[in-house]
Amino acid sequence: MGGLSEEAAGHDPLALFGRWFREAEQSGIYLPEAMTLATISADGGASARMMLLKGFDERGFRFFTNYESRKSQELLARQRAALVFHWARLHRQVRVEGEVFRLSDDESAEYFRSRPRGSQLGAWASKQSSVLASRRQLEERYRQLESRFRGSEVPLPPFWGGFRLLPHRIEFWQGRANRLHDRLQFTRKGDGWKVVRLSP
Repeated sequence: MGGLSEEAAGHDPLALFGRWFREAEQSGIYLPEAMTLATISADGGASARMMLLKGFDERGFRFFTNYESRKSQELLARQRAALVFHWARLHRQVRVEGEVFRLSDDESAEYFRSRPRGSQLGAWASKQSSVLASRRQLEERYRQLESRFRGSEVPLPPFWGGFRLLPHRIEFWQGRANRLHDRLQFTRKGDGWKVVRLSP
């Protein structure tokens, strides 16, 4: 399998991530946008779950969720998080660490309008991370919302929206034979990035 040289990686980790992400999409991997989001819990412990990346650019990586969920409460309290992308078919992994910022209501509303109507209603129906008495309770709440918003646009819930992770460290891992993998770590330095090679 091919490797990852410093020359091929370049000096912009977000540009490299963009290339790797497009290659993951083109490879036929199911949900190449799937990522692990790791946060810091109230007691200082680690907390992780799978999420879907909904966009990235020079400002960072964007994802959306319920602001009242456990993950959101941890993000809002600590404002730090890490992401991991794993594309097994390509023998690649990307680790991202950085600061987290809540998106504006306008940015969240723009994305919310692009979601299927069923997902919009689902966002209203789910009191994410809270205890649910039964599946029936959730389905009944969904039916009530279908009736409430019938014939009209589903508005952005006041408790739902996006976050942006501004990276300060990004590591690219490329699998190689004999477990002599390539690991290039980019660390933000001023307006640019410093890159070092790590032992596998």
